[in-house]
Amino acid sequence: MQIGNVLLSSDIITEEFCCDLESCRGICCVEGDAGAPVTLDEVMELENNLDCVWDELSASAQAVIDHQGVAYTDRDGDLVTSIVGGKDCVFTIHEDLTLDSGATVSGCCLCSFEKAYRQGRCQFCKPISCALYPIREKQFSDGSIGLNYHRWDVCQCGRQKGRELHLKVYQFLKGPLIRRFGQEWYEELCAVAAQLQAENA
Repeated sequence: MQIGNVLLSSDIITEEFCCDLESCRGICCVEGDAGAPVTLDEVMELENNLDCVWDELSASAQAVIDHQGVAYTDRDGDLVTSIVGGKDCVFTIHEDLTLDSGATVSGCCLCSFEKAYRQGRCQFCKPISCALYPIREKQFSDGSIGLNYHRWDVCQCGRQKGRELHLKVYQFLKGPLIRRFGQEWYEELCAVAAQLQAENA
């Protein structure tokens, strides 16, 4: 399906998902063999706001940034955040986190930029690719954009929680989708989803 110049896989509307930090402890920040995809504008934001998070980063993360910067080009030719030890994003910090439910998650992997943003210490939150996950974005040569729902085994608990809450992927990611494509675009997406649901009822 298509909304504006954005092509979406239908499972973004039909599948259910909700991050379950209590179970996964933010493992997506430290798993994988490359960093998070970033744009050139985001690299500039990371560089300009680095002082906000520098003291919270590990010594090894600081060393990687000193050596190669906040981002690099991976083997697929994509610009991604720098990583430590072949997997951990350099901006990952490990802290205990108190959830809205009151539960405390020990040793949770958090984004140092998002923490600083939420505390009002930084104007930049985090790369949009991180905020949009498990949606992955692809840019095409004609200027159009593709959005796919990415299934990662470390996110099985998120799929389970989504089913328990009856929360669709696009509903869980309302904020990031509006940040990326705007309120009007998201409202059109909701209308398409409602129509699809009515047709399948």
